[in-house]
Parts: sequence; C-alpha cells; structure tokens
Amino acid sequence: MNAKLLIPTMVATALCAACSLPPRIDLMGDPAVVTAATRTIVIAPDTTYVNVTGGEIVKFVVGDKSFAWNFDGADYLDKFDLNQAAPPGILDHSVIAYVAANPLYAGGGDGGRHGGGHGDHGGGHGGDFTSGSGGGHGGSGGGGHK
Repeated sequence: MNAKLLIPTMVATALCAACSLPPRIDLMGDPAVVTAATRTIVIAPDTTYVNVTGGEIVKFVVGDKSFAWNFDGADYLDKFDLNQAAPPGILDHSVIAYVAANPLYAGGGDGGRHGGGHGDHGGGHGGDFTSGSGGGHGGSGGGGHK
C-alpha cells in the first residue's frame, strides 16, 4: 500500500472509532448515595427509557436492588444508556436516560420547564410518566416511547 495513503487511512479509522465510543462516565454525572435522592424511579423489565432533569439526584429501583445517580453531567449530553452509570449486574437490559436541561441554567421565564423535552419523550416529567414502561405518555411535549 502507498505510504501516502496509509497515514490518512489510519487517522480516519482512529477518528471513526473514537466517535462510536460511549461518552465518558464523568460527563453523565456522578454516583450518589440513595438517601440523597429527591426522586425514585422504578425500572421494570419492560422499561426502555426514563426522563430526568439535569441537577436531579434520582434513586433507581430494579427488583430488590437500587442505586442513585446525580445528573450533574455535561449540559450537551441529553441522553445515555443508564447501564453505563448503573453498578454492574443491576440492569439486565438497555434503559435510555433522557436528560432535560437543568432549569437553574436554562433561559426563559419558566426555567425551561414548559414544553420541549426530547422529541416524543415529552417535556418535564409528565406526572407519573417518567419511564418507558406500560405505555407511558411522556410530558407536555409529546407521547412517550416504550
């Protein structure tokens, strides 16, 4: 192979590999003590997503186990697989955490809580519809996905 083509090919391959990596754990937030949680979400076997807000500390209950996560990560990270944050062996399936912007840092008169959301996953918490199990409806921004 031509040496002039080899180096650009290697660089392109390395860049593509880096783009497919999951975000660093510190960009998603931090583990928290379950007693510090201000909210609890039960993850059932059919739960495929949860809606949370930046700045929240949420306790996740999975069967007889639980863990808590402080969603104080990067502002531009609006979703990630909760398996990346959960302690090993707690989650046995993918659960996407959709993270709404922290209202303390959002512009606008309503603190960023009105409408919006993540596509069909709804804005805010939509009452009790905080997880994608049982056909949840999302919040005011649209219907939830299962």
